[in-house]
Formats: sequence, C-alpha cells, structure tokens
Amino acid sequence: MRLLLVEDEARLAAALQRGLRAEGFTVDLAADGPTGLELARDGDYDGVILDVMLPGLSGYRVVRALRADENWVPVLMLSAKDGEYDQADGLDCGADDYLTKPFSYVVLLARLRALLRRGAPQRPTVLTAGTIALDPASHRVTRDGAEVELTSREYELLEYLIRRPGEVISKTELLDHVWDATPDTDPNLVEVYVGYLRRKLGRSLVETVRGAGYRLAGPPRRGV
Repeated sequence: MRLLLVEDEARLAAALQRGLRAEGFTVDLAADGPTGLELARDGDYDGVILDVMLPGLSGYRVVRALRADENWVPVLMLSAKDGEYDQADGLDCGADDYLTKPFSYVVLLARLRALLRRGAPQRPTVLTAGTIALDPASHRVTRDGAEVELTSREYELLEYLIRRPGEVISKTELLDHVWDATPDTDPNLVEVYVGYLRRKLGRSLVETVRGAGYRLAGPPRRGV
C-alpha cells in the first residue's frame, strides 16, 4: 500500500518513514503543504498522514482542498494541539482521524490500519443555514436554490461559520483557521470578508456580537 506522509519535522518524518516501510508500506514524503497537496492530488495513495502546522499551507487547508476535489483518500492528521476543539476542527474540515503529538508509534500504526480497512469515506452531507446551502464536495454555495459565486477565501469563511451553529467565533480564531494568520496579518480582514458574504448572501446572514466576534444567524441544520 502507498502512503503519503506530509510532515515538516525532518527527524520525525524520517523515523516514521523507516517504521512504515518496515511494515511493508511504500511511503512518499512531503515537507510543506503545497507539495503535500500536489502529491495527494496526483499520487493515487491509499492513505495520507498529514501534519496540521505546515509551511506554505496548513493541514486543514490541504484536506479541505482534497475534499473539494472529491478526493476521499483516508487522512490521519497529526498535531501538537490537543484541545477538543482542535480535534473537532480537523475532523470537521474532512480528516478521518486525529492524533496528537507526542504519540505512540504503535497507536499511530493501529489507527492507520483501521483507516485503511475502512477505505475512502462517503461523500459529506450538504450543510445548510436557512436558505443557504454549502456542498463541501463540489465547493458550491446556493441561496434559494440559485448558485452564488464565492472566492476561495469567502467560501472558507462561510464553511467555518456554518460548521459551528450557534457559536460566537472570535476574529482571532477566524484569522488562525481561515487565513493561517501570521503576526503581520491585518485583523480587519475578517470584517472585510464578512461584509463580502453579507452582500452576496444577505445582510442578516452573519451577526456581529460586539466585543466577542461573529455568529451565523438563524438555526443552521444539516441536509443531504
């Protein structure tokens, strides 16, 4: 079986590659997000082991891009972040399992084999909020049944909000997860892009909770 390991810690990547090869896997390596995404798209892998914090493109964005391409290769995410919301973020964006660092190699191998036994996951459900529908498989967004053209950043912002029904989400969290923010990232980007969504999808779609952040208006629900 062919695996792709996307990990920028060289020593960890080399150790995992040696161990997995000893178990009979063929393992290709990528040390950054863009390379990992390119290989995952073109490599016909049986599984991907994907770090979250990567140069160039985060693991979250890599797996979102794969699912948008309707590439359902099983993905096991690795992260030093061990909070329950971090794990939920990884699974919500399309990963199949999530393992926190430091981890036991025996556990990683068991989780990986379980994923490979299950094979590629089913197509995800369409996410809806009122008259807005977002299809993670096709990256299509509709309002009252009519397709609405969004930029990739607008789409990612809407998806992040629609997957957290009823939650107030801070600017900082949105910058971290939608923009992969650096210290130089302008925090006003969130306000600007919320404005874009309101113009395209309705001014009442996103509520501003003063001093706290933003919340998707109305009771979001899931469809099929």
